[in-house]
Amino acid sequence: MELVSIGFGGLVAAQRLVALVSPDSAPVKRLVAEARDRSMLIDATFGRKTAAVLVMDSDHVILSGLPLEKLAPRFGVDPTVLEDES
Repeated sequence: MELVSIGFGGLVAAQRLVALVSPDSAPVKRLVAEARDRSMLIDATFGRKTAAVLVMDSDHVILSGLPLEKLAPRFGVDPTVLEDES
């Protein structure tokens, strides 16, 4: 099992990651609120502003204080694919 740092001492299993998304859109905010209601939200921001949301295959939603640009390479994703498509 490969553990990947999501910042500030937090680690997640890379194989369990389903999506890595920005927290800014309304659907993601709803996803976070629903996960909080179901007690499936893990806040790994350590008091910082949420910069990324990780959706896991176990229905857990994890909040990270590190931005997508820093997290994506840790999961083997090329950060250039994160650029907005116009």
